[in-house]
Amino acid sequence: MKKPALMLMMLLALLMVKAQDEPKKDVTKKGFSMGLLPTISFDADMGFQYGGLVNFFDYGDGSIYPSYKHQVKIEISRYTRGSGVNQLFYDTKTLIPGVRMTSDLSYLTEKALDFYGFNGYQAIYHPEYMDKDDPDYISRMFYRYDRKLFRFTTDFQGKLQGDNLKWLAGFGIMNIKTGSVDIEALNKKRDDNDQLPDTATLYDKYVDWGIIGDKEKDGGNANFVKLGLVYDTRDNEANAMKGMWTEALVVVSPKFFFNETSFAKLVLIHRQYFTLIPDRLSFVYRLGYQGSIGSQAPFYFQPYMLSSFSTVTKTDGLGGAKNLRGIMRDRVVGDGVAYGNFELRWKFLKTVIARQNIYVALNAFSDVGTVVKEVAVNEDAVRNMEPFPARYFDFGYQNDKLHPSVGAGLRIALNENFILAVDYGFALKKEDGLKGLYINIGNLF
Repeated sequence: MKKPALMLMMLLALLMVKAQDEPKKDVTKKGFSMGLLPTISFDADMGFQYGGLVNFFDYGDGSIYPSYKHQVKIEISRYTRGSGVNQLFYDTKTLIPGVRMTSDLSYLTEKALDFYGFNGYQAIYHPEYMDKDDPDYISRMFYRYDRKLFRFTTDFQGKLQGDNLKWLAGFGIMNIKTGSVDIEALNKKRDDNDQLPDTATLYDKYVDWGIIGDKEKDGGNANFVKLGLVYDTRDNEANAMKGMWTEALVVVSPKFFFNETSFAKLVLIHRQYFTLIPDRLSFVYRLGYQGSIGSQAPFYFQPYMLSSFSTVTKTDGLGGAKNLRGIMRDRVVGDGVAYGNFELRWKFLKTVIARQNIYVALNAFSDVGTVVKEVAVNEDAVRNMEPFPARYFDFGYQNDKLHPSVGAGLRIALNENFILAVDYGFALKKEDGLKGLYINIGNLF
């Protein structure tokens, strides 16, 4: 991650120098605006990430700025050892009079997606299993599995009462394929002393023990309909300084929608924004709950985080870039989860460069999450196996506890809506990992 960090430091220095001579008053944007960001990173097991994303905004005659008429985001990136992101995102407030439409078409491949078991701290994490220098080393892929996700979703929102209370209706077509890590593919072009051992992972063990059932071990369809209510009084969607954004959603995935199983999810999210110093400093928070109604959702859908509106490409959680920063991705997986995010946001530099409104901001945050409804695990059935897999079947607390993290971040925004976001988070418990650096587009909420 050294290259992106260096690029950001150079960009920030240039902005601060330019800001000395540029007018400070915002200009009203008209017509089209574009933000472009190359994606460059490195992962020891996934290789180099290369590609980019571009964000287009149509502000029309400027009368609704900083709101927009249309937004299009395209992201295409690859890792040199196989994983990839392909996304086309479209959001419009004018195509259908009085109705907002948001669509997402994505194909996401994960050669080594995190899997730490179910129910948070009930499944004990052993970092030594992934440490080559530790005598208990198993494989760097022990807490990983393979996933391919095809997704097409479309949501519609319209006014129900006044300007703030809205109805929401939408649908999703999802196909998820899961399986063991392809060790052979990851070992290509590796030196002999850097080969990954071809051994069973925790995902393989969960399949063998029947915790992940035969009907769901290879993935499946998760086609759904979404209905809900949204109450939104934000003054600016991309970076609100005041107001609230609250939603209640029901997502239903019935078997007759060509799904392997039927399930439903209830989603409750409340976000609120407080101005501490006008146009400079704000305090914001988000509280959320997501859980199954009735039948338990299949394992491949449990980490998928739902909401009324999201530009996030990868919506996994809890844990990771978009919910619990600093905590390992998908560390907190249950049939029901609750979470909270708390941030101070400070715009310390605002300027105009080449008729582009730019601001630079810092944020300090604390995130927390927990499992409130467990995935069913028949521990007794596994303990009665012969031989008992004591080394791998390792469960801790009777109930999950809070998973906290803290951190800080940097924002560089172009015309209010295109926001380059960098966050560095620290897990406060070693069972959740150590830390994480994230470079993305947009605020958390």
